[in-house]
Amino acid sequence: MINYENKLKEIVKNDVNMMSILQVVEKLNLKDAWVCAGFIRNKVWDISHNLSTPLNDIDIIYFDTTDISIKKEKQLEKELDILLPNQPWSVKNQARMHLISGFEPFVSSYDGVAHFPETSTAIAIRICNKQVEIMAPYGLQDLFELRVNPTPFFKNNKQLYPTYVERINSKKWNERWENLIINI
Repeated sequence: MINYENKLKEIVKNDVNMMSILQVVEKLNLKDAWVCAGFIRNKVWDISHNLSTPLNDIDIIYFDTTDISIKKEKQLEKELDILLPNQPWSVKNQARMHLISGFEPFVSSYDGVAHFPETSTAIAIRICNKQVEIMAPYGLQDLFELRVNPTPFFKNNKQLYPTYVERINSKKWNERWENLIINI
């Protein structure tokens, strides 16, 4: 059986750009901070397709109930830009995201990632004590096997499922990564 966690850790450790981004995020000392979503997904899919997709954003999440302002997120983006300039930083406090998503308030970054639309996107990484850590509420199998499936929150909710379908159709991932298996 393939150990996808070790495989992802090796990909990250062998990518100087990914490691520098993770190290910069670690320097902020944010509570429950992770780099997530397309930053990881696109890298794995690119490797499988022998591509190099430019980053449209670098999603940083953290969880802090003491300051849920957008102003704080923008301040953190500026700090990241000073530490590592010219990157498409996007910082979101998961303690605030329920105001946008309509979900019940999240209790952690894990809870926020678990509410992402697709299993292959619901993945986060960070460096802690010089070790790469992975958060994957639905595992890594879909990511590495190039499958796009809705997370349970979207699959089992008649109001949310159309949002998943709309997102998949608008992203047009299968035009870039032709070997994807997209389940709608």
